[in-house]
Amino acid sequence: MAEKTIGFIGTGVMGKGMIRNLMKAGFALHVYNRTKSKADDLIAEGAVWKASPAEAAEGADIVITMVGYPKDVASVYFDNGIIAHAKAGAYLIDMTTSSPQLAEKIYRAAAPKGLHALDAPVSGGDVGAKNGTLSIMVGGDAHDAEAMTPVFQAMGQKIVYQGKAGSGQHTKMANQIAIASNMIGVAEALAYAKHAGLDTDKVMESIETGAAGSWSLSNLGPRMLKGDFEPGFYIKHLIKDERIALESTQAMGMDAPGLALSKEIYEALADQGEENSGTQAIYKNYWNEK
Repeated sequence: MAEKTIGFIGTGVMGKGMIRNLMKAGFALHVYNRTKSKADDLIAEGAVWKASPAEAAEGADIVITMVGYPKDVASVYFDNGIIAHAKAGAYLIDMTTSSPQLAEKIYRAAAPKGLHALDAPVSGGDVGAKNGTLSIMVGGDAHDAEAMTPVFQAMGQKIVYQGKAGSGQHTKMANQIAIASNMIGVAEALAYAKHAGLDTDKVMESIETGAAGSWSLSNLGPRMLKGDFEPGFYIKHLIKDERIALESTQAMGMDAPGLALSKEIYEALADQGEENSGTQAIYKNYWNEK
């Protein structure tokens, strides 16, 4: 499959790492991003620039989207974009964390045109994207998911087929709900250790391998303690995910107080100008030395 051409739309923090791993696996990459300068380094490394989502889709065997918000997903697929210009038989893989209902809409629009649509959001942050160790949650037809296994393996370490269209996005919502409360716990625990005058490196050594251990604690805890709030995953994007998740829980008649509290805290941080910080900036809610 390595001779296949992939049209990749979205060269942000996550997209860049994913694109580089696809190129390492031997795929030919055509790329598009709203701000071309953000793709210049990829172009220098061998990716081919395309001037629009439609152009990125034309001639591509596989189209992958990794954009910001559901409205961006809808735009690149429906506004004279991917679905209108992809060749019959192409695979369309949206890896943005987006609405399950939108994933179903894309699937329904793609099928009559002979296009194979999959929703495949990821977890693992910028580190996972760079290292090719993402967890990928796949929704759509099982045979389409199976056909795309080599593509997913170039970017991820854990690839799980979740079920029909929209199932990948629903799984990602479960993932984000788990992260939401966990991030509060990580920030509060480390702030507590610091307020208590403990050596936080020793605290991390003790707690990250025990029952309190989590990806967020091991990967984002050290960033919190160093005052490194650069984005691996933007606060503004987590807020977007939390809104989608809350809409889904409300539609199901389910209460999610931890999710609601996390969203409230992150929205307050965004109002303070932290929307472009990494999600680990929640630590500032509990410890800010400025």
